[in-house]
Amino acid sequence: MIIDCHCHAGKGDGLTQPADTAAPLDEYLKRARAAGIDRTVIFAAFSEGYLRANREVARIVARNPQRLLGFAFLHPLADKGRVDAMVREAVADLGLVGIKVHRHDGRITREICEAARRYRVPILYDVMGEVSVAEMLAEEYPDVAFIIPHLGSFADDWHAQTAFVDHLVRHPNIFTDTAGVRRFDILEQAVRRAGARKVLFGTDGPWLHPAVEIAKIYALNLNPGDQAAILGGNLIRVLRYQRTEARLAHPPPSR
Repeated sequence: MIIDCHCHAGKGDGLTQPADTAAPLDEYLKRARAAGIDRTVIFAAFSEGYLRANREVARIVARNPQRLLGFAFLHPLADKGRVDAMVREAVADLGLVGIKVHRHDGRITREICEAARRYRVPILYDVMGEVSVAEMLAEEYPDVAFIIPHLGSFADDWHAQTAFVDHLVRHPNIFTDTAGVRRFDILEQAVRRAGARKVLFGTDGPWLHPAVEIAKIYALNLNPGDQAAILGGNLIRVLRYQRTEARLAHPPPSR
């Protein structure tokens, strides 16, 4: 099963760029199907109100549960004091299976990490190049899985990306995704040094084309087991929940 672990969906309210305005899924889903992608993890566009945005993500997932999984987006500052309640609702009521945090909103907090630990969900945290935080996260919360996307920096900052590979190698609970990574040599280095089990396939949809993003994985020329791990097996493992793993491995038939 091929699973894209990184895709935005729904409406944002910033109206300054696509990432905080709208992330429509229709064309992405057509392209993903054509590329052989079976399922996709979605989370909200940037928003001033993630409680509402997470509920919208859950509604989008509910309309297409055979194709979609959802992560709850959290704002480290605006959601301070209510993170536990938001994650409890996201997991218990909305059926979301992870947390998304972005340095654009603010630096990750203990409140968020404690909630991830309590509800046994992974955190996808875009550090925007501040890769040194992986050291503190890994050591303070060894029982929480942290996915640091884009090899640590969407901006093709090779200093940050190469430095991040060291964290990926040393810490068993630090993972990365391949979304938007253009420096193929650094991606190869990450897989070679840290191992295929530390890397997850992602596209940063709906704006990046899934066929282009998945081509990078095939271009790595890995053995079938390692390739399958990156393309979906690692996400199933990181999600932790046994019931989620069973649902991913045996999804209900499409109608």
